[in-house]
Amino acid sequence: MTVVGPFGLSVRDQALEADVQAGLAAVEEGLLEATKSEVPFITEAAQHLVRAGGKRFRPLLVMLAAQFGDPYAPGVVPSAVVVELTHLATLYHDDVMDEAAVRRGVPSANTRWGNSVAVLTGDFLFARASQILADLGPEAVRVQALAFERLVTGQILETAGPTDGRDPVEHYLDVLGGKTGSLVAVSCRFGAMMSGADETVVDVLTQYGERLGVAFQLADDVLDIASDSHESGKTPGTDLREGIPTLPVLRLRERAARLGLAEDVELCELLESDLSDDERLARALAALREHPALEQARRDTVRYAEDARAALAPLPECDAKVALLELCDAVVHRAG
Repeated sequence: MTVVGPFGLSVRDQALEADVQAGLAAVEEGLLEATKSEVPFITEAAQHLVRAGGKRFRPLLVMLAAQFGDPYAPGVVPSAVVVELTHLATLYHDDVMDEAAVRRGVPSANTRWGNSVAVLTGDFLFARASQILADLGPEAVRVQALAFERLVTGQILETAGPTDGRDPVEHYLDVLGGKTGSLVAVSCRFGAMMSGADETVVDVLTQYGERLGVAFQLADDVLDIASDSHESGKTPGTDLREGIPTLPVLRLRERAARLGLAEDVELCELLESDLSDDERLARALAALREHPALEQARRDTVRYAEDARAALAPLPECDAKVALLELCDAVVHRAG
């Protein structure tokens, strides 16, 4: 049994291990090639986060999904490069919106070069992803375009907030389905689709990816509060500082409204105050780490991971399926 991938994924089959390792290595080469420009400064900015590393969660899913068809099909690696480039582009834009100082353990692009360069570098990555995508055929372009629309819609809905009368938790989970679930679902879809897998298999893996993507983001929400920067590679409490209500905060507000406990109301008021002050942010983080709302968010993460696990039931038993099931456990472990 060999450990591969970003979560210490255990692979029991040597052939599967070799396919996944070779595929991820090829994706890494593809990312570096796709981020080269005739302008050296653009290359430096575009490769900033590529070289910082990262989990390569989405390319890993492409490689595992491709095991249900021909994993050596020519479109598999390029499609994995497309989804990772798209993901990286959103990180450049997210860091500008969040005013984040750290990403993947290095200074964010906006900190290093300013907001304009960060936004334009994200646009450059989108452009390069589109060029690769064009060679994968009109169906691939359509799938990616629909996912990108959902991704942007999710971001806009997050910014706009829930409409009057809408349950904030329900709204937020819809946001995550767009912002994160859509691209993770496409990763699974591309892997299966490019490998020539049966359409029913493509659909199953797409549903799995959608649910796993939401669980993955919920785990990130927990980590943003529960971890330190060494563990997560980014500044803890970034969402709190920016006033972005992630699931632990929404669960806190829900509890405060239901029970009316003074300590819950006081913590809500602290979270709604100016958290640009480091001492106040530290107090908010410490209080949330001890609050039942964080544990509720963990339980929500487990629920979505279990939904992803259940989605895989129709697939034939094989080592790739076992690996996908283990990813559900790994996502939950991140939030544990």
